[in-house]
Amino acid sequence: MSRKRPTGDGDELLDRLGSLTAQARERAESQRSQVELAIALQRGMLPGVMPTAPGFRVAVQYAPACHGLNVGGDWYDAFKMPGERIGLSIGDVQGHNIEAAAIMGQVRVGLRALASVTGEPGELLARTNDLLLSLGSDLFATCTFMRLDPSTGVLESARAGHIPCVWATADGKSGITEDEGGPPLGIQVGMEYPVTRHRLTMGGMFVLLTDGVVEGPSMSIDEGLEQVVRLAGIAAVAGMPAGSLAAAVIKGAERVGHEDDAAVLVFGHDAPSLQP
Repeated sequence: MSRKRPTGDGDELLDRLGSLTAQARERAESQRSQVELAIALQRGMLPGVMPTAPGFRVAVQYAPACHGLNVGGDWYDAFKMPGERIGLSIGDVQGHNIEAAAIMGQVRVGLRALASVTGEPGELLARTNDLLLSLGSDLFATCTFMRLDPSTGVLESARAGHIPCVWATADGKSGITEDEGGPPLGIQVGMEYPVTRHRLTMGGMFVLLTDGVVEGPSMSIDEGLEQVVRLAGIAAVAGMPAGSLAAAVIKGAERVGHEDDAAVLVFGHDAPSLQP
């Protein structure tokens, strides 16, 4: 028996379904294009080669979120500064979209540019805060900036609303830094950021990370940080390379159940002695 083609209301329904299907397909194509653009923008703004100094190693790991447009906010960076020092930063711009990726790039590049004017971490964050406000964006950013002097192992650190770092020494000690910190960047003009000094000893490691590494539906931030503390302590005692620790930390981030970007920056001192 042959089937009759629907008429009247049936034709209208088929036309409506066809139109909705076409619109859905168009939206899906548009969203996929936006995701691809955001990921390309994000990756293009992250640094490629990490700086080194005799006896010191820097390693990074990055896992972008790929749920809808949840990409764009996190960054890491490391670069040479005047006086043979090394600048290290990690941060997170509010939001997960193309605008967040663009602001992330501006903040990261701004930190580099301003570091040629002032290398003091607290003043550097204060100037970057004013720079972000001048851009006229409604987004804010959290950030940690450290300046390492390889000749002494001294680290000067300033924190703008960002989660603390993790440290470990070769004798088995490990923990979370307890620096005072200041508010996120882009909230209010004229903010100050206290500087805390640490020392990176032989065989020691510091781990900078974003909250996507340690916080999510399946794990509180305290539990996540303790997980990194344990990993760093084991790595330092075992003499594990910085790259191996960074890989282990980003692997552990899978347990938090997050839908956020996750960035890790590890640097360690593996020289037999510090050079004068």
